[in-house]
Amino acid sequence: MINKINFHINELESMKKYPNDLYFIGNEKLLKKYKISIVGSRKPNQYSRDIIFELASKLANKDVCIVSGGAIGIDSIAHKAAGTNNTIMIAGTGLDKRYPAINKNMIKDIENNGLVLSQFKKGVPSNKWNFPLRNELVVALSEILIVAYADENSGTMRSVQYALKMKKQIYVLPHRIAQSSATNKLLQNNQAKAIYDIDEFVNQFTNNICEDIQDEFLNYCKKNPNYDEAINIYSSKVFEYELSGKIQIINGKIQVI
Repeated sequence: MINKINFHINELESMKKYPNDLYFIGNEKLLKKYKISIVGSRKPNQYSRDIIFELASKLANKDVCIVSGGAIGIDSIAHKAAGTNNTIMIAGTGLDKRYPAINKNMIKDIENNGLVLSQFKKGVPSNKWNFPLRNELVVALSEILIVAYADENSGTMRSVQYALKMKKQIYVLPHRIAQSSATNKLLQNNQAKAIYDIDEFVNQFTNNICEDIQDEFLNYCKKNPNYDEAINIYSSKVFEYELSGKIQIINGKIQVI
């Protein structure tokens, strides 16, 4: 069943324009989790496939939600490795369509267990101008962007441009000379960091997640959200924090004390 998101997603403030509408099928509670986006070529080499599968799987085991665009190649590998109950797919069509058709079974599984999100109304087909908008949403939704494999002037590199504008941290896989030339160039220009050790990388973000989960609601309140919006997202935490004197409600807005 297609539903409309009825609460504000703070991460999307980094987009050029906050989406007028967001539609979803699945578990919208995944939006509250710590999220990392993974993107890359539709035709990656075997090394990239293997590393991304291991990386996404280990991140998911630490309760990191993996975000990607549902395309063939790196996107599909990341979704499947994370498990369909711990992944968010951003669609480039209306949610009455499962695109690309080759991934329809995977998309159906994500609908049933994870979350599929779209800016596009029911009936909107896979127009080529939809996908830059989809890519921007993929990047915006997470604090971290991992680029597995990318050639210069590729669609993946347009996602990287969004990440640079949004000042997101970008990580890439180290590749041989003449392979994944675009990610090698990002390293050369100090625009990305390389992942040399998967376990070290995963453990680094596990520590951050513990801190983020601990203060997630208080960090949210520092942005002075509307009371009704906060109740819709966090329900009992609003009352708990108000009673403990950590927040106060003034003119329908939450303020941290």
